[in-house]
Amino acid sequence: MTATSTRVQIPHSPMLAMLLMTVAMLIVPVMDIAAKYLSAWLPALEVTFGRFFFQFLICLVIAVAAGRITRLKARQPVINFVRGILLAVASLSFFTAVKYMSVATAISIFFIEPMILTVLAALILKEKVGIRRIAAILVGLLGAVIILRPNLAEIGLVSLLPAFTALVFSFYLLINKLYPVEDDLLTIQFGAGLSGALLLGCALLIGSYGEVEGYEFVLPTFGQTALLALIGLISFAAHGLVVAAFQRGSASLLAPLQYVEIVGATLFGYLVFADFPDGPTWVGIALIIGSGLYIAHRERLRKTGAQADAVPEM
Repeated sequence: MTATSTRVQIPHSPMLAMLLMTVAMLIVPVMDIAAKYLSAWLPALEVTFGRFFFQFLICLVIAVAAGRITRLKARQPVINFVRGILLAVASLSFFTAVKYMSVATAISIFFIEPMILTVLAALILKEKVGIRRIAAILVGLLGAVIILRPNLAEIGLVSLLPAFTALVFSFYLLINKLYPVEDDLLTIQFGAGLSGALLLGCALLIGSYGEVEGYEFVLPTFGQTALLALIGLISFAAHGLVVAAFQRGSASLLAPLQYVEIVGATLFGYLVFADFPDGPTWVGIALIIGSGLYIAHRERLRKTGAQADAVPEM
């Protein structure tokens, strides 16, 4: 997740941080469930455009109401634009996936992201990866294969889209490592909403005028528009909750709570679509979660060791 400016010192509050993170992880699946529901009538491209357009609109309204419109100018406009594009591509990929598969399954596959990020960090940032983390990556990928196997047979290559989403989101996180965020949360969300809406809006126009099946604009009803606005609102709120959580608690404390998203996706998916993962899928989910937690643990130890080495002897 992105970080915000550290100019304002916020007191450390582990319990509040855990509460904020848990709430965020429980409401994110609601966005995905709404996207899956809308995909029965609207193209995934249009649903994704709606997410970023309404996120942009919400940020604009808040900025105007707070008299902060002139402060929306980013310090890293190009980097923020790239972040927004990567988020837009990742969201489009994921919303397309949930049209054909359950939200819980798609989210579970997406959580191979820590493994992909570890590999990318080793290849691009030249971070050292030990045999233990390599083993954890392989175990996590095995879990993904277990989940993917029946889906590949039933719906084909579209089942790989959550893995592609994880790859794109890993590049997004990698950019955050290379270029630490210098803007405040509202500016970041405004930039992501604007760049995502521009990219997806252009694609929607091309699809409509080119009469590309599955990518053309469909005029939404009032209820569908309200759901699109809800998706944008949840995106805005969830991002804010995650950032607020990380401002008040450590990454090692909060990392395990991201898997609450699978619980929420399973619950809401069952209530709305009667989708429930089968036995082998739960085995794959367990392998992915275990691998992700172990990688987070090893990363914490690596950072702790690096900080200890950096302390000069007295």
